[in-house]
Parts: sequence; structure tokens; C-alpha cells
Amino acid sequence: MLTTLHIKNYALIDELKVSFNNGLTIITGETGAGKSILLGGLSLVLGKRADLSQVKNAKEKCIIEAVFDISNYDLTALFKTLDLDYDVLTIIRREILPSGKSRAFINDTPVTLESLNTLSTHLIDIHSQHQTQQLTQDDYQFNVIDALAANKLNLAEFSKQLRVYKKLEKSLDELKLSKSELIKEYDYNLFLSKELNEINLEKINLKDLEAQFEELNNVEIIVEKLTSSKSILSAEDIGVTDQLSSVKQELAKIAAFGTSYENLKERIISIGIELDDILIEIDDLEEKLSSDPQELERINSKLQVINNLFQKHSVLDINELIEIRNELQLKINNTESLDQSIADKEQEILKANDKLNQIALKIHKNRKKVIPVFVSKLEAILSELGMPNAKFKVELEALDHFVKNGKDNLQFLFMANKGSSFNELKKSASGGELSRIMLAIKSILAEYIQLPSIMFDEIDTGVSGEISNKMGEIMKQMSCTMQVFSITHLPQIAAKGNSHFKVFKTDIDDITHTNLKKLTEDERVVEIAQMLGGLSITDSAMAHAKELLN
Repeated sequence: MLTTLHIKNYALIDELKVSFNNGLTIITGETGAGKSILLGGLSLVLGKRADLSQVKNAKEKCIIEAVFDISNYDLTALFKTLDLDYDVLTIIRREILPSGKSRAFINDTPVTLESLNTLSTHLIDIHSQHQTQQLTQDDYQFNVIDALAANKLNLAEFSKQLRVYKKLEKSLDELKLSKSELIKEYDYNLFLSKELNEINLEKINLKDLEAQFEELNNVEIIVEKLTSSKSILSAEDIGVTDQLSSVKQELAKIAAFGTSYENLKERIISIGIELDDILIEIDDLEEKLSSDPQELERINSKLQVINNLFQKHSVLDINELIEIRNELQLKINNTESLDQSIADKEQEILKANDKLNQIALKIHKNRKKVIPVFVSKLEAILSELGMPNAKFKVELEALDHFVKNGKDNLQFLFMANKGSSFNELKKSASGGELSRIMLAIKSILAEYIQLPSIMFDEIDTGVSGEISNKMGEIMKQMSCTMQVFSITHLPQIAAKGNSHFKVFKTDIDDITHTNLKKLTEDERVVEIAQMLGGLSITDSAMAHAKELLN
């Protein structure tokens, strides 16, 4: 509930601070006294866009602050969502700076207008004839029926499951798109993979293969050079080994003359041993070497295949080819497993669909069950509000597809007079009728859910005395469970209030100021008497005013 409203430097208001209680609060005042200014200031603090022209003194800051007791509104989760500090006494402040810049705060935390609007819808509902148009909107009509049907938890669960369902559908679409794209590449990937698998990449040592090729390709030259080397080493008398043997004999003769000579002799002996080993190895190599054109061709072909693969895949070594082959195999596997993935996802969607259908059916049954009760109550209240022939019909049609709040189409149909036909509410009800319908619906809703504070702004315009008396009774009844404000010109309604405020203007130094004052009991009698008979108050008007108040 709204407990305090503080307005400073706004329109015709210098500074105004007023406290409100629960129950029914009446606000009256002559036409042009500034009731719209009061509403404008309240609208600003609830998230309406600011306008520098609304500031009384453009050189000073405009401040509008409202304090709400939200202890009964169950808004802890909303505050968490908006990343705000929760306090049962929540303070909302709007500031319009001389520069024209506007700022908003909730519990001293700067917020955007979007956050402010999100919260304010849970705090107070300013209701005028203009705003009765929301009654013709689908969302509002669903909200009314679902409130009576106690569908809050069902709708929350449906919304949660619908998100899951849509996510699964999106995932399935992506899988099908992936399959479509991968199938186009599948045959080519399969060909490339087969090509890479055929040469058994893990068993290829490119350096060894190239060495084998060089040996086989040059076998005649190698044999020739080995033979020549062996001849140089082992030719009789002039061969290196014989010459080395002679050197060894000569050094042996002087080895006893010193360590240096002994070392030279040993080194020559070592060289001889090494040369003998070299000769043996040359013999072995020469014996093993043979011309093998077929093997040469095989190795050459293999090297050509590898080099071609290097060029095709723009790589430089075998390991990179192995990586490419593995990636290709993964793509092939993914393509081949997509059908199963799609089938699995379709099963998930079927299960989610069944779950959604179960919740939607429960929501539908709850709506269907409560509609006759709603229509009966609504028509009874409208009859008391001077619309005895008004008839209401709520059509609930089951759909074959999901919508955001179930699987239904809902429509409010209205017939104002006998002999006419049912039509859409927005086409068949006048502004005054919509106001009374809205009041009736709000009073019904107040029996089922905790509504935010509501301010009725002259919705009694054009209403007769007896009907206005019934309107006042309805507002009074609503105020038993919620805070209700009524801006009215009708004494019958004004007399129903628990508290009564008057908006009035004063002229000081040729400047007009708007003020708001809470009336005492005696002042209230005078105000209602003036509403009955004008500024010239008669004894009968005073008596009538007291009678209304009693």
C-alpha cells in the first residue's frame, strides 16, 4: 500500500507531503483544482517518462518520492530478479534535474525506467476510463480468468516446460540443418578418409622411406663406389691396410724409446682394427645390395601418394595428415549418428509435448470450471450498477497448438441490451460501460487474489446517484482487503471513504499553487454538502451530507 507521497517542485506544487492509510481513500476537488497534477506526479514515480516542462521552477530539482508497504505482496523473488535490496517499506524516488535529465531510485539504488515499471505494476494500479481499454486485451482477459481459476502455479510450470519444449525444438531444427549440410559433404569426406586410411599413416617413417628410395635408385653407383673403396683399402702392397701395417712395424721398432712412440704405435693398431671392420662392413653392404626395380617402383609410388596428399591437404608432415584423417572420421561418424540423435531428440520432444498437454489440460479445466461463476458474479454486479440487461459470455476454445499461457483462445463477449447480439467487448461496450465492467471485475478479483493498491480516477463520470451509491459500496467492500483510492465528483461515493482528501488551489503573490489536505470530520461534512449543492451550502445539504456520512 502507498503510505507516503512527497512531491516537490512539480507543476503547481511547491512542496507536498501526505500520508495515506489502508481502506478507502477519497480525493475530491473542483474541476481544475489539480487532481490531474497529483496523478501526474504519482505516475512519474511509477515509471512514466519525465518532461522538463512539468517542473515548476526549472532552476531547481524536482523530486517525487513514494513509500510503499509491500509486506503483503510477496515480492522478494521480483526484487532478487531486479537485483534490488528488498525492504517491506520500499521507497521509490524520481528526480528531474534542471538539465532535463531524469533519475530513478528504488531503496536508494539507481534503476532504469524498465525496472521501475516492472515493479510499479505490482504496487499500484491507476485506473481511469482511458485505461479500461486493457479490459479488451487478450492478456488481461486471461489474467482475470486465471486469477479466479487459481492457475498461478500451473501457469508457472507451463511456462517453464514451454521453454524446455522450445529449446528442444530449436535443437532438433539445428540437428536437421546439420544433417542436411553434412550429407552434402559426407561422400567427399568418406572418399578423403578412405584415401588416408589406405596408406596406413601410423606405420610410415618418411625419412626411412626416402632413404630406401635413394638406395634403390642409385644401387649401381653405390656398388661401384664400394668396390673401389675396398680396392683402395685392400690392394696388395699398395693398399691402405698393407701400408698401415708397414707403418705399424716401423713404429714398433721405436716404441720402447718413450711413451709418445708407444702411443703412436697403439693408435696405428686401433686404426688398423677400424679399417678391418670397415672392410667387413663394405663386404656385407656389397653382398646385400642388389637391383630391385619392382621395390623401387613400389616405394616411389608410395612417396608420390604421400606428396600428393601433402599438397591436397596443404600440410608438411605425416602427423598433420593423421589429424586431418581423424577429423574426417569424426565428421563421418557424426553424420552417420545424426539419424539416431534426431530420433532421440524427437522422443524428448514427444515427452515434453505430453507433459505440456497435461498441464495445458489442467489449466483449461480450471478455466472452464470458473467461467460460469465469473459470468454469474459479473452480471449480478452489473445489474446493480444500472446495467440489468447486460449479458456476458466468455468463449474458451481449445487450440491445437501451444501459446504462451496454455492451449486456449479466450474471448470476452458482451451484450448490453435485450434483443442485441453478443459481440467483442471492444466493439459492443461504451466507455462508461467499460468503466463499470472494469470496476465489477476488479471487485471480483479482490475476492481471489491480493491486488495492488488501486486508484479509480473519476470512473463514476456520467453515473446517476443510486448507481454511484452502489459503486461506492463496491469500492468500500474492496477496501476491506486492499488499499483503494477514488478520485470522484459524486458525494455518494465520497461519503463511503475511510479518509477524505481535498485538492485545492491558492493564489499567493499572483502565483497559483496546488495543495492537498486531509479533511476533518466537520470539514468533510462541508465538502460533501458543497458537492451536493454547490458553494452556497444550505441546511438541507448539510443534513444530507451528514446522512450520507452516517
